[in-house]
Amino acid sequence: MVNKKKEDKKLTKDQAQKKLDALKKELFNIRFKRINNQVDNPAQYGEIKRNIARLFTTLKSFK
Repeated sequence: MVNKKKEDKKLTKDQAQKKLDALKKELFNIRFKRINNQVDNPAQYGEIKRNIARLFTTLKSFK
């Protein structure tokens, strides 16, 4: 298993922003699936939220 913290710290600011945007879209889609009871993996919701928080922390270090 790849350590996501180290992986996210290696990203440039633009890469981190693009990954953040993609995760936000994915989270948006999972919210709708969750409402309609179509979610394959319910734990994926929490994992995406943690990844978004991790990327926000990474982006904060660039300022």
